Amino acid sequence: MRKAAEEGDPQAQCYLGVCYHTGQGVAPDHAEAVRWYRKAADQNDPVAQCYLGVCYQSGLGVPQEFGQAAKWFREAAEQGDPAAQFNLGVLYETGQGVPQNYAEALKWYHAAAERGEPQAQFNLGVFYEQGHVVPQNHEEAVKWYRAAAEQEVAPAQCNLGLCYQTGRGVEKNQQEAVKWFIRAARQGDKTAQHNLGVHYAMIEAAAQEAAERAAEQAAEEAQ
Repeated sequence: MRKAAEEGDPQAQCYLGVCYHTGQGVAPDHAEAVRWYRKAADQNDPVAQCYLGVCYQSGLGVPQEFGQAAKWFREAAEQGDPAAQFNLGVLYETGQGVPQNYAEALKWYHAAAERGEPQAQFNLGVFYEQGHVVPQNHEEAVKWYRAAAEQEVAPAQCNLGLCYQTGRGVEKNQQEAVKWFIRAARQGDKTAQHNLGVHYAMIEAAAQEAAERAAEQAAEEAQ
């Protein structure tokens, strides 16, 4: 891989950068990772451009610089890289490295979500549920929550459960709600864990109430 990278192959350069980034087969070295990402990024490799943006966003191997992160995310996003599209959306939503612009954030989340990026699907669902930038649309929110939930995004699983519990955007179905709460809770989602606790407490209270009624009825019949 190094031989191909040194001969100028951009995919090899990007992969070598990942090896240095993650310590796969070599000692971790973020500065060396950046060096190889940049070589590939300068040859318009979108994956390397996205990784280079991540390095600038996180200050790995280079000083943290959100403007540079936005530049490289945009280069990759315009080539259709879904991770870069999502990351650029985050920068627009938070106003880091670019002027805060929720409409631009929505645009890039939508582009990434259509390409299957799970975090973008979740964020898009939140925008639709809250009516943020777009008209509120619970059905559309459920659609994107489900897409993210099926890719094991815990907050999306929790939100999908809430939609089933309340009948927002989907027919009310407590069994489905509990199913998604369980999946999210197993991943450590605290809201889902709380919702499950409430659900089981209500079942227990209902069972206790039924038992008390049965005992009262039996006592009355004994008299």
